[in-house]
Amino acid sequence: MFDEGQKLRLLLGASNVFDFSLGNPDIEPPAAFGKAMSGIAHETRTGTHGYMPNVGYPEVRAAVALRASRDQGLEIPSANVVMSVGAAGGLNVVLHTILDPGDEVIVMRPYFAEYLFYVQNQQGAFVPVAPRSDFSPDPEAIRKALSPRTACVILNSPNNPTGRIYSRTELEAVAEVLRAHGQECGRMPHLIADEPYRQIVYGDAVVPSVMAAYAETIVVSSWSKSLSLPGERIGYIAVSPRSAFAKELVDGFAFSTRVLGFVNAPAVMQRVVACLLDEVADVASYARRGKILSDGLRAAGYAFPDPQGAFYIFARVPDLPAESGAGDPSLDVAFVMHLKKYGILAVPGVGFGYPGWFRLSFCVSESTITGSLPRFAEAFRDWKLGK
Repeated sequence: MFDEGQKLRLLLGASNVFDFSLGNPDIEPPAAFGKAMSGIAHETRTGTHGYMPNVGYPEVRAAVALRASRDQGLEIPSANVVMSVGAAGGLNVVLHTILDPGDEVIVMRPYFAEYLFYVQNQQGAFVPVAPRSDFSPDPEAIRKALSPRTACVILNSPNNPTGRIYSRTELEAVAEVLRAHGQECGRMPHLIADEPYRQIVYGDAVVPSVMAAYAETIVVSSWSKSLSLPGERIGYIAVSPRSAFAKELVDGFAFSTRVLGFVNAPAVMQRVVACLLDEVADVASYARRGKILSDGLRAAGYAFPDPQGAFYIFARVPDLPAESGAGDPSLDVAFVMHLKKYGILAVPGVGFGYPGWFRLSFCVSESTITGSLPRFAEAFRDWKLGK
């Protein structure tokens, strides 16, 4: 869809294209980022840009451990933190460490599309399970999907694409299912919490601690969204202090970081984010944009749950009945192509394992949002008329 946007701009002119396809923050990093970068750029210490331990600088790991401890409500030692090349790099490192060929990874639908490829990279088996109707995890569906080959379950909250935040009660219900399964079959699955949107929440929403719910939790996160640094590729992995396998996991992550070719997280960015652990991008701007888009779409007739976090709206294709879950994969693709006729770029739900819906990213300018709303209304009306 990004490539389609380039073509459309040439055809229609940039002002007539409304691109909601990519979760690429358009807000600049906080001012403190530039100051930290400038200070580090002028450091003259020997070895400033040299190799460090594969797991990251000790002082950076210690700083990140303090931040992760506040987020998770548990005291996480610095030895349990590994710096990574973004959350994507972190997830690949984790999966490379814990999967044997054929091991299964359970993922809640709808899911970030690249999870599938990360699992396939490590010769794992991808096992998607349906959510409840409100996009919360369904413990019974997870229970039915578990097997002796289950290595882990991935939960993404706040969720891409739905914006759903999983509650403490929902996390504890999932944890109980995993504990019962592990005690029965002798293999306790890991729970991987993918949390790059943790700090982008709206209203009084709170992201509960996954580590508090389940001992064998591995948190993977990044500063791509919270500091608007997606191109800098800096993130971390944190292992629960209650994990029975913490040392073995961290040793495995160090090895996997090396052999996957990352070697280590970027040296400069490690030191930068260690200075910015309490900084966050302009979340109020995202909240304002999300409301403008939500109000306009609802006025036009679209149906979707309000996002609690992240910066996406996951909407139902107009012909899909309200009581249904996922629908016909040809339907959402057809509707996304229909939107394109009005200069609007969206992503079909089939890419997230949830056909019949489509995703809009509102980390775009307010002018893009306001300019698109008459087009959305026209597209909805014409679709219902069969045009």
